[in-house]
Amino acid sequence: MFFYELREGDDDIFADLLLVREEEMDADEFFELVQSIRRSLQDNFDQDTLIEAIAVELERDHGFIPITDDRLSASVNVSKVDDDNYLAEIDTDEDDLPDYRGIFVDLPREGGKPN
Repeated sequence: MFFYELREGDDDIFADLLLVREEEMDADEFFELVQSIRRSLQDNFDQDTLIEAIAVELERDHGFIPITDDRLSASVNVSKVDDDNYLAEIDTDEDDLPDYRGIFVDLPREGGKPN
C-alpha cells in the first residue's frame, strides 16, 4: 500500500486528506494528476472542499481510496492515564454532524496572554 496526501488551506486554516493506493505512483506524476483534476474542477464541484472533490475523482478514475471518517471501523482514544483510554463512538449518521469543518478564533491578546 502506498499513501498520498492532499493539503488545502492558508496561514489560518489548514485541512488535509490521506489517500491510499495499491500501486505506487511517482510523486511528480501524482502532482501532475492532481493539478489536472484541480484545473478541470476549479469552482465546479459538489463536495465541501477542493481536496475532497479531487479525492472523489482520484477514487473514481485512478484507483485511490480516500481515508475518511466514514470509512473508520474503530476509533480508540489513547492516553497515559488509564481512565482516559476508551473505544470512541463512531457516528456515521451525517444528519448529526456539525455544519462546520473547523473553527478559527482570533483572540485579542494583551501582554502576550489571551484576555
